[in-house]
Amino acid sequence: MSRLLDDTEIQERMSDADLREWRRVADTLHRTVEAYDFPTAVRIVDKIVRETQRLDHRPDIDIRDKTLHFAVYSEGGLTDVDVELAHRIETAAGSLVRGHE
Repeated sequence: MSRLLDDTEIQERMSDADLREWRRVADTLHRTVEAYDFPTAVRIVDKIVRETQRLDHRPDIDIRDKTLHFAVYSEGGLTDVDVELAHRIETAAGSLVRGHE
């Protein structure tokens, strides 16, 4: 079962270097990345799908050519699983996105 996080916990978890590009808007975490090309964008989504299956939690994913937008949320507020999924999305995207260091 997911545990709702309070504002302080969310801030602490979002301060992790992996999540520096994520933005919180109300009770949703957002991230936009640019892949090198459309096939790479699809590969990123495929990797993320595997992680969503493991967590039994799904983000909203929007693909426009090589640009992907992710929105992660739960009913009632952000949870520990939402933050974990954001971490896993970052890991899955890894070096497949422009600007990866």
